[in-house]
Amino acid sequence: MRPDTEAELAELVKTASGPIEIIGGGTRKLGEHVEGVPLLTGGLSGITLYEPEALTLVAKAGTPLAEINALLAKNNQRLPFEPLDYRALQGSAGEPTIGGAVATNASGPRRISAGACRDSLIGVRFVDGMGRIIKNGGRVMKNVTGYDLVKLLAGSHGTLGILTEVSFKLLPAALATATVLVAEDETTAATTMARALGSPYDISGAGHIAGTTALRLEGLEGSVAYRSEALAALLSGKVGDFDWRALCDVQAFAGFEGDVWRFSVPPSQGPVLGAALRKLGAIDIIYDWAGGLVWALSPDGLDLRPALESGHGTVVRGTATPRFHPEPAPVAALASALRARFDPRGILNPGRMG
Repeated sequence: MRPDTEAELAELVKTASGPIEIIGGGTRKLGEHVEGVPLLTGGLSGITLYEPEALTLVAKAGTPLAEINALLAKNNQRLPFEPLDYRALQGSAGEPTIGGAVATNASGPRRISAGACRDSLIGVRFVDGMGRIIKNGGRVMKNVTGYDLVKLLAGSHGTLGILTEVSFKLLPAALATATVLVAEDETTAATTMARALGSPYDISGAGHIAGTTALRLEGLEGSVAYRSEALAALLSGKVGDFDWRALCDVQAFAGFEGDVWRFSVPPSQGPVLGAALRKLGAIDIIYDWAGGLVWALSPDGLDLRPALESGHGTVVRGTATPRFHPEPAPVAALASALRARFDPRGILNPGRMG
């Protein structure tokens, strides 16, 4: 099924006799396998509103991210949340879509300064499991349903509704970028990143990979030059080249066999978790979000969750199950109640999130 309009999509869902697997660009293979009729959202494509002066963009959910980024670049603007691309890591094909980024709450290194995808999202239109068209938010933020659906839909992996249109607030693109590099092992990286974030130098990225802590600064050319040199002096580092796209997309693990895990923890706990993961058998570790996002490469089928003291872990690539971290009972009950409200027949990506 590949609807070309929201109304056609609503009718397909309304008359569906069984489970539906929702597929955007097909590039983000996250969660459990869904046994259902494939529904492709690529026909719902196009930018419906763009107001550069108001830093506002509205696009249909199947719109390729590349198309959106190209348009924004012409006006020196960008999506704030720097969505990651899973294609290299997961070996997937196709084109990432804006709806897929929202459905997975895909957020890159800039999250530490600009927030996650859901923080930039100001409006959604979607079709629920009964085939009803629902709108929430938009350029005028008014909630009339009793739910903050803008936040709920981000990261729901298609289990609450099929996105048809999304609205975002934008940011101006940086006129200059610099990276301060500090050579150190991961045991001291969290302290370095915390010092950088606590400094007055406005950090927009903080990660650690292969013995190097990287700290990104963005803004006006003169400001970036001054701040980067000052930060380098403060941390006994140097200003140098660093591939932030590679860090964002975890490209370092793309060419290696094994499972890839994604852990979210308090930033100060990143190195503690990293040490515990290595003790359990993890092959390599990458840190993002100042230590709050920990990527781990492990042998096939090895469960790394016992290393967690807090936070949660997700299998992004591999055979270990369950892929999503089991939810605490109160959270699971709330999630179940929400799905019952918006998809009472249980046909939208059933079992995707476990």
